[in-house]
Amino acid sequence: MRNNLQFYINGAWVQPKSTAVIDVINPADEGVVGQVALGDASDVDDAVSAARKAFETYSRTSIEERISLFDRIIAAYDKRVSDLALA
Repeated sequence: MRNNLQFYINGAWVQPKSTAVIDVINPADEGVVGQVALGDASDVDDAVSAARKAFETYSRTSIEERISLFDRIIAAYDKRVSDLALA
């Protein structure tokens, strides 16, 4: 079973404020294949605050810098394409 019980906020994996989780169900056999953490309003506030802070810098990047960033993101996905297919 695969569990994803943390959130990636402000460049780090953090514990959610809430302890609530939800089961991830395999639609083929309706079995539980994992759990995902559920956030609360304070988790959303933390994520939005981090995004606003990041945008201050990101909004000043050039088109070339943004293209380079997306190329690196695509390369990271390409390295894990088999993991994504399994998920």
